[in-house]
Amino acid sequence: MSTFYPDKLSVEYLDGTAAANPVIPRRYTLTHSDLTGELFLNIGIHYALDKINPLRDEVLGEWKQYGGFFCFYVYLYVDQGEQTLSVSAKRNEIFRRELPLALTAIRYGDRFLFNKYPHLDQASLIIQFMSAYPQFAKQENWGTFQRFTTKI
Repeated sequence: MSTFYPDKLSVEYLDGTAAANPVIPRRYTLTHSDLTGELFLNIGIHYALDKINPLRDEVLGEWKQYGGFFCFYVYLYVDQGEQTLSVSAKRNEIFRRELPLALTAIRYGDRFLFNKYPHLDQASLIIQFMSAYPQFAKQENWGTFQRFTTKI
């Protein structure tokens, strides 16, 4: 996993979303620059579709509520259009390696929400790896955000 540097994270609140509300709907679009290592987190009631690039290497997330319990869903596009099995395998490997950094960035970037609603740190993280290849198309529970807090 890459190291998280808070000074490399830019956060932008979009369309009716503020630092500590609402919880639902609340959607996250996390993109990055390969050149600078900067991370860009957009938080809104909709995904920041204008930030999504053709490579589809962004991390999308949203809060969902079931009864009185919250879950955080993450969507990762392992395939980028028509590509070979080996390319999908490499992208799957990269997503898995870098996902802890992405989750740490989301948790840190939305820390004001977590400060207001500390129970969100206990919400299950459900990761949806989306792929046309069955060996990569998986849904996994990655624990809770508590694993991805940073003391900075």
